[in-house]
Amino acid sequence: MRLRPGVAIDLGTVNTLVSVVGRGLVVEEPSAVALDRATGRVAAVGRPADALAGKEPVDVDVIYPLRDGVIADLEASTAMLHAFLRRSHVRRRLLRPHAMVCVPAGATWVERRSIPAAVSARSPHCLVTLVDEPVAAAAGAGVDLSGGEGAFIVDVGGGTTEVAVVAGGRVVRAESLRLGGNTMDEAIMHAVKTELGVLLGRNAARRMKMTLGLTGGDAGYVEAVGVDAAHRAPRVEYVHGELVAAALEHSVATIATAVKHMLTDIPPDLAEDVVRGKIRLAGGGALLLGLASRIEASAGIPTVVVDDPLRCTIRGVAEILEHGGGIVAPGLPG
Repeated sequence: MRLRPGVAIDLGTVNTLVSVVGRGLVVEEPSAVALDRATGRVAAVGRPADALAGKEPVDVDVIYPLRDGVIADLEASTAMLHAFLRRSHVRRRLLRPHAMVCVPAGATWVERRSIPAAVSARSPHCLVTLVDEPVAAAAGAGVDLSGGEGAFIVDVGGGTTEVAVVAGGRVVRAESLRLGGNTMDEAIMHAVKTELGVLLGRNAARRMKMTLGLTGGDAGYVEAVGVDAAHRAPRVEYVHGELVAAALEHSVATIATAVKHMLTDIPPDLAEDVVRGKIRLAGGGALLLGLASRIEASAGIPTVVVDDPLRCTIRGVAEILEHGGGIVAPGLPG
């Protein structure tokens, strides 16, 4: 019997996932908090809060407390995590609970310190450790890190994109790009406003991104409903794939360039592992149509999307938490 209850947390800019040892994934919710303007109290957390975003209710403020993959609003993050952990029903046994949380490889000392502070604020008896996100993604992709196997990981999240080479459960080379799905959504919203004169909501831009991607999808266009920028009235518009692909170009080119640059700095003994293991795409952005092909063409190395890329990182954190396998989490700030 496991004496110490364990909980794995993938704290993301867009979504937060929680997995409990022995029970699996128990929480998969938007990283959102709705605050009552009159009282300042939490009105909703997760999906109910996210559903209010962009609709401008007069009595509620919707906050996304993470930015670029790290905590930007400690108080709101604490409230959100407390709500999610309550839903997880993590019970103390003989030892205090152990929470393992993934963190971007490029997170600063201050950003790393804020995570245990948020988790422990209302659960002071919880033992908190961190694991670098590329290591967790590699474990979730099935890489045998305990045996020293190397892997090239590109984890495209909502706020950041992690481009990294890992081996033996440790980061060898890494670059955290402060761009991801949110940056892409904003680029689409700007392009549609500029070219078509239509104001789009973030959810509409996100659906457009996933439907058309870089290839235009099956139909080559989508129907979108927004607000006419000139007349301030609802308007239906057909948005073509070429417009969306052009809007995504800067973000995609930045990711492809980072991958290519990382390949020029790989230790020789890792080169074979990377080539034979392929470049592995994880995170929600991995589902962007045409992204794998674009990276493969730029890098000259086969590129594949891992199984269930949205949950790859949380699988890896749970695996490391439960079995370890020689993987060492980065030390916490003292």
